[in-house]
Amino acid sequence: MRVMQCMAGAKHGGAEAFFTRMVLALHRAGLDQRVVLRPDTAREKLLADGGIAASPLAFGGKLDFTTRFGLRRELAHYKPDVVLSWMNRAAAFCPKSNGRFVHCGRLGGYYDLKYYRTCDHLIGNTEGIVNYLIEQGWPAKRAHYLPNFVSTAAAEPMPRRELSTPDDAAVVLALGRLHHNKAFDVLIQALRRLPDVYLWLAGEGPLEAVLRRQAVHFGVAPRIRFLGWQDDPGALYAGADLVVCPSRIEPLGNVVLEAWARRRPIVATAADGPRSLIRDGENGLLVPIDDVEALAVGINRILSNQETALTMSETAHDEFLADYSEAVVVRRYLEFFDNVVAQGQGTLA
Repeated sequence: MRVMQCMAGAKHGGAEAFFTRMVLALHRAGLDQRVVLRPDTAREKLLADGGIAASPLAFGGKLDFTTRFGLRRELAHYKPDVVLSWMNRAAAFCPKSNGRFVHCGRLGGYYDLKYYRTCDHLIGNTEGIVNYLIEQGWPAKRAHYLPNFVSTAAAEPMPRRELSTPDDAAVVLALGRLHHNKAFDVLIQALRRLPDVYLWLAGEGPLEAVLRRQAVHFGVAPRIRFLGWQDDPGALYAGADLVVCPSRIEPLGNVVLEAWARRRPIVATAADGPRSLIRDGENGLLVPIDDVEALAVGINRILSNQETALTMSETAHDEFLADYSEAVVVRRYLEFFDNVVAQGQGTLA
């Protein structure tokens, strides 16, 4: 089995981070792979350190004929059984298979399917995305649910003093792109109602300056640590008391799986992804979107009741091991590749 992985993602992001984990995990499982990606020195090094050499292509605009030619050259040389495209642009650049390979697109959001016209099969990393594909007219037998997994590598807790945080303070961790969809502005406002809580906020994005000003405006800036993007946040999870996902829009929410894997309780808004994972009060807490008061109450409920926090964390960790561990997800991907190659790409109807 030969699989070509094509990634046209950004420098940072949940899908991009999972792509790297997935490629390396499949490599460890013995899968023969060729990787083509948009140039990114850090990502290429991570792959190279794990034994995967990547071929960079620009994945630019419509007139980027160099990438189109480069992809065709890679396909002709490698002769893959499967091409797995990550992100809209990678799928759009891939030529029609014409029976030479099976083209699969992997979606981590509710994307416009016009970019996936040359695909034979589509993967959604949530059941909600798969339902969306079918509602948009994609054949149900060619729409597949394959979940993400996250790293479980052991990490020592981040020392509080390194982040100017009192040892006896309650620490809330939030991670993600500093974007409107992530609603970190709501979390900053909730901090006003939690006077003894510190926030470690890991991420970068277009709203960083705005969020910093809001923190000053609401008088909580002394208790917030803006940490930038973290490629390996394991020490932050290990050092925090609680993980919060305050998103307005969240198709999956890798942060939920990260919290489960690290045995950290989580409070999340009822966006699509967290709502599909969390059973409120059992493996986490769900609160309404854009509700500052409810978010503060949920955070306080966890921080003030260690027994509740521990019970939720253990329940969530058991579910993570059963359904979202690396071994489980890699096995499902390998079975998927075998199945789609066995049936052939055929003609979509």
